[in-house]
Amino acid sequence: MKITVVGAGAVGASCAEYIAMKNFASEVVLVDVKEGLAEGKAMDLMQTASFKDFNTRIIGTTGDYGKTANSEVIVVTSGVPRKPGMTREELVNINAEIVLNVTRNALKYSPDAILIMVTNPMDTMTYLAHKSFNLPKNRIIGMGGALDTARFRYRLAEVLECPISDVEGMVIAAHSDTGMLPLISKATRNGVPVEELIDKEKQNHIVEETKIGGATLVKLLGTSAWYAPGAAVAGMVHSILGDHKKMIPCSAWLDGEYGEKDICLGVPSIIGRNGIEEIIELSLNDEEREKFRMFADAVRKVNQDLKI
Repeated sequence: MKITVVGAGAVGASCAEYIAMKNFASEVVLVDVKEGLAEGKAMDLMQTASFKDFNTRIIGTTGDYGKTANSEVIVVTSGVPRKPGMTREELVNINAEIVLNVTRNALKYSPDAILIMVTNPMDTMTYLAHKSFNLPKNRIIGMGGALDTARFRYRLAEVLECPISDVEGMVIAAHSDTGMLPLISKATRNGVPVEELIDKEKQNHIVEETKIGGATLVKLLGTSAWYAPGAAVAGMVHSILGDHKKMIPCSAWLDGEYGEKDICLGVPSIIGRNGIEEIIELSLNDEEREKFRMFADAVRKVNQDLKI
């Protein structure tokens, strides 16, 4: 099983590392435009194999997409990362051209691949891929919801003072500081609703800290995070190639689901060998439905900036 990761920066290298560590792929190909970067990252990662006990081969290339031929999954991380004070939406005009170029090159050699979009603004870049390439809608997936959900579970466990494995939660809608919808009403600890365990003030704290999770890290690090995004991608790729059919919140093309059309937004989806195999429509309360609609409208405004 061969996987291509386009972009050998911190996020792309973390994707390659975590995929390799799961030991289910035969080869991961890192691609970058910067001379020697992908080759160097690949070599460095391969030199950890004897310590981490994985057999996946990682190779790097400076723009030679021929080496990516016959990949089953293409992960696109290329683009300019966020800087402090910059929103994901401000990246749209910078990153759209990059995404189109690298995706076109990768699909030329792997036309049957499933595409995972990581580049921000992620919902809009996923929408761009749908509008620009003649692929079935199940084969284009935006990563954001998986990452946002991991951050939600982190904040839940933090407030509940319990292991993260004890808590379940989900984030839907937009991968955006202002468009994220952490579903506190459905969050649980070992099956017990979180709303029964903590007061409203603490619930609101969890929701708000989740929504600014990316911005918090950008402020601390001076750039976008990479460990958790890499792990989120690896989990999605594993579910695809292992046909695990895990339910993972991700940015999907909506065609009437949740009352929305012609848009990509985060929704719980069954991820298997065919990519998005089913979209799960949750029962939302009135407040959640209204927020989902409002956040969808905000994403559409960003989409309108695309020159497609």
